[in-house]
Amino acid sequence: MIIRLLLGDQLFEKHPWFNKVDDKVLYVQMELRQETDYCLHHIQKIIGFFGAMRNFKNKLEKKGHKVYYLNLDNPDNTHDLEKNLVYIFNKFQASFFEYQYPDEYRLAKQLSDICLKLSIPFSKVDTHHFMATHIEIKDYFTGKKQYVLEFFYRKMRKKFDILMEGEQPLGGKWNFDKSNRKKWNGSPKIPKVYSPSKKELNYLFEIIKKNNIKSLGKFDPENFIYPISREECLEQLEYFCKNLLNHFGDFQDALHTQELNLFHSRLSFGLNTKMISPIEVVKYVIDYYKKNKHEIELSQVEGFVRQIVGWREYMRGIYWTQMPGYKKNNKLKNKNPLPKFYWNAKTKMNCLHNSVKNSLDHAYAHHIQRLMILGNFALLAQVNPDEVDDWFLGIYADAIEWVQLPNTRGMSQWADGGIVATKPYVSSASYINKMGDYCENCSYDKKKRTGKNACPFNSLYWNFLEEKKEYFFKNNRMAMMLRLLEKIPNNELEEIKERANSIISNPDAF
Repeated sequence: MIIRLLLGDQLFEKHPWFNKVDDKVLYVQMELRQETDYCLHHIQKIIGFFGAMRNFKNKLEKKGHKVYYLNLDNPDNTHDLEKNLVYIFNKFQASFFEYQYPDEYRLAKQLSDICLKLSIPFSKVDTHHFMATHIEIKDYFTGKKQYVLEFFYRKMRKKFDILMEGEQPLGGKWNFDKSNRKKWNGSPKIPKVYSPSKKELNYLFEIIKKNNIKSLGKFDPENFIYPISREECLEQLEYFCKNLLNHFGDFQDALHTQELNLFHSRLSFGLNTKMISPIEVVKYVIDYYKKNKHEIELSQVEGFVRQIVGWREYMRGIYWTQMPGYKKNNKLKNKNPLPKFYWNAKTKMNCLHNSVKNSLDHAYAHHIQRLMILGNFALLAQVNPDEVDDWFLGIYADAIEWVQLPNTRGMSQWADGGIVATKPYVSSASYINKMGDYCENCSYDKKKRTGKNACPFNSLYWNFLEEKKEYFFKNNRMAMMLRLLEKIPNNELEEIKERANSIISNPDAF
């Protein structure tokens, strides 16, 4: 019997493996404590993965494929990948073992080590999901002093003929980022969020509780927003195009207290579990745009395409060419603990309260909340990037290390010293106020940087620049802010530092 392993994020129906039904092939899926327990995950993340895995198993069986599924409470499940595989190889008299390339270094290493002990032949194959192959990643990301997203993005656009007119970009521009920074003030109206089927969610929740799996966050079937089948992913994609795409680009960086999703697609969970592929998502969106040009501007579409064709694939390249050392990077030597309010949303800072609460309630926050609120504060408070990584990896349903780690440790925390981002993504209250309404009903004054009611982001921002200026004095993109720092009178700078240090020493008091 040929044994083919399917990990929890390898749920791609169109993989060549499934083109032919073969009675000599057995597909293996496992619900492992190894995977639920290596990090404290959000309950909705666990439910989402198990639900999607079970649906995929049912789909394969309906097509005639043989599947051996070790569910969470199966008495034969040791909850250890290696022990389970040894048991399965013996049970089914395995003659050959195959697996798809894992996307996490941790699992790739584990499977590689397992295979070294095997007495049967084995092979690994591509997942056929990503747009950039492993060879392309190696060629692009090896031997360079600095990586540039824009060049990689253009390379992918040309390779797949995406929004192109011959060799030139459609509309004469590669990037419409400057058109993607509008503040949303209640108009245009945002349609009701797409919500998938709630079937079996309570059942999965009870199984997880029964097995005493520790988790964080809340679970309410009515608030569960993740597709757990390919059909639901495609419905979500269609919903995005019909209801949200025409304003996505304009407001993709906007923040608002009353809106969790704004115009975001929330397709990342379906993409990261591979129920849908990036190329089919991009092609569907572009086809929809071509049929509806009278309603949708190119800038809305390009902003969406850039996130998938550019940023998502780029992050994967960074991950695989920098691991395993990347996970230990802490170039700014930050060492403070993550504030407790990241786990309970108990803070008077309105932006952080809303962003943490959204994350706890829904296992979701859009990219600007993650980067410019949650990540921004953690960096300004000089939190140990290990703790930041663990929180981001656990709390978001779409978080898998290959995409989470370079986004968090690289772009958000600048712990890699500039491999991902040419400058740290830090800001005072000015940017937060510019992009949303969080500052309007906050306990703190967005314009003040000293005094008891001054916004903590302001004093933390200038204190961060002062304390870390040695790291940035040669950075051209930081030059203007460092010049402004020099103009702050010494007595005011001392007040700023005093307030910042009081916040850093006891952030949960603010």
